Amino acid sequence: MTNWCMSAFPSRPRRFDRNLIVIGAGSAGLVAALVAAKLGAKVTLAEAAEMGGDCLNTGCIPSKALIHAAKLAASAHAAAEMGLLGALGAVDSAAAFRHVRAAVAAVAPHDSAERFAALGVDVRRGHARLISPWAVEIGGETLTARAIVIATGASPTIPAIPGLAESAFLTSETLWRLERAPERLAILGGGPIGCELAQAFARLGSAVTLIEQGPQLLGREDAVVGDLVRAAFERDGVRVLTGQAVTRVDAGALTVGALAVGETPVAFGALLVATGRTPRTAGFGLDTLGIQLTAHGTIAVNAYLQTRHRSVYACGDVAGPFQFTHAAGHQGWHAAFNGLFGQFHRLRPEQRNMPATTFIDPEIARIGLNERQAQAEGVPYDLTSYDLADLDRGICDNAGAGFVRVLTVPGTDRILGATVAAPRAGEMLAEIVLAMQRKVGLKGLQGLIHAYPTYTEALAQAGGVWRNAHVPHGVSRLLARYHRWRLG
Repeated sequence: MTNWCMSAFPSRPRRFDRNLIVIGAGSAGLVAALVAAKLGAKVTLAEAAEMGGDCLNTGCIPSKALIHAAKLAASAHAAAEMGLLGALGAVDSAAAFRHVRAAVAAVAPHDSAERFAALGVDVRRGHARLISPWAVEIGGETLTARAIVIATGASPTIPAIPGLAESAFLTSETLWRLERAPERLAILGGGPIGCELAQAFARLGSAVTLIEQGPQLLGREDAVVGDLVRAAFERDGVRVLTGQAVTRVDAGALTVGALAVGETPVAFGALLVATGRTPRTAGFGLDTLGIQLTAHGTIAVNAYLQTRHRSVYACGDVAGPFQFTHAAGHQGWHAAFNGLFGQFHRLRPEQRNMPATTFIDPEIARIGLNERQAQAEGVPYDLTSYDLADLDRGICDNAGAGFVRVLTVPGTDRILGATVAAPRAGEMLAEIVLAMQRKVGLKGLQGLIHAYPTYTEALAQAGGVWRNAHVPHGVSRLLARYHRWRLG
C-alpha cells in the first residue's frame, strides 16, 4: 500500500469557503446537505447528473409506481375470481409506464435544485473531484471546506458474459426508457431488483423468465422465504430458473447452463440485467487522496463514516454495507452531523439492524438476523414462527401465504431479528424495529392492543406462541391444582 502523507496535498487552509461540501445529490447527499443547512452551516451540494439520484429517477419511485400498476392488474384478476363479473380486462402497459413517469415528475420537486437552494444549500451542477482532504474542484472552480461528504451512490453491475455487450440489454437505470411492457422479458438476477421487476412485468402481461445462478430467489433470505417467493411468482406466470447461469447471449436468445443438466436456450424480446450494484468510486479523486476501498468495492470508513482522512466522510451506497434509500438517508444525517460537530461529539449510525423490504406480493420485510445469518455467524437462537393462514385478516383477504418468523436469545424474549412475509410487511416491520430499538421483547408485542382484524395482529400472535413455548411446566401444573381447589 502506498504510504500517503499529508505533505502530498496542499496545506490545510487557514480559512474555509464552506463548512461542508457534499458530492452527490442522491438520498444520502440530499439528507446531508439538508441537515447542514438546517443547522445553519454553509454547504455546497455538487451533482453532475440528475437531482434525486437513483431513488427518484431510476430506483424506488419508478419501480414502486410500476409495482402499484401491476398490483392493480393482479387485483382485477383476483376480483374476477371472487365473483366480480367484468372486473377482468386487458392490461394497457403503456398507461402503466405513463403513470411511472407521472409519479417521478410529481416527486421530483421534493429533490429539485430550486427547493434546496431555497432551503439555503448552494447547489452546483457539475462533476466534482477531490484534490485535497479539504478541497473539491467543481466545474473548474475549487472550493474548500472543513468537511467533505462523498455520496456518489452505485450503478448496475454488468457481468462478463459472452455476447452480452452486443445485446442492447437493459438495466435498472435504462429500463425506464421503455414505453410499454415487452412481450417476452428475460431477467438475469434473482435479488430484490430482479424479483420486484419480474413479478411486476408478468402482471402487466410480459412472458417473464427469471434466471438466478444461486439455489434460490432472494439468496440472503431463509430458504422458506425463497420457496414462498418462487411459488408466488409461478402463480403469476413467471418462469423461474434457479441454480443456473447464463453462458452466452445471442440476438434474441440467451443460453442457460443448468447445473449437471446441460444448456437450454431462452428466447427474449428484452433482456434485463439485475445482478447487483457496484459503488461509484472512479473519477472522484479518491486515488489522489489514497482513500482505500473494501473488498466489496465500497469506500472504507470507520464507525463514524470517516475515511482515512478525518475530514472526508462517505455515506450511502458508496460506503455500504446497505444499499437502501432509508439507510443512505440515515448515514447522510450522521455524516453531516459528524462533519460539522465531530470535534465536540460524534454519533454512530446503525450498522447492523437496518430494516429492509422487498416489494413483491407478498412483501418480504426483515430486520436483524435471520436463520441463515445466525447459523453462519454461530449465533445461538430460538425461532418463533406464526403462519398467516391462521390469521383472521389473512383469511378474509385470501392472503394466507405468509408468516412471521422471529429469532430471540435462547431462553429470553429479546429479539435478534425478524422476517415478515405478508401484505404490507414493510409497515408491519416498523413495530418490531421500534421494539428492538427500545429493547422491548417479543412477549411485549403480545401485550400491545392491536386493532382487529389487522395484519399486525400476527406480531401479537407470534408473541403468544413464544410465551406458550416458554411457560414453565411446573407453573402450569400449579395453576391447574389451584383452579381444581377453587372448585370446592
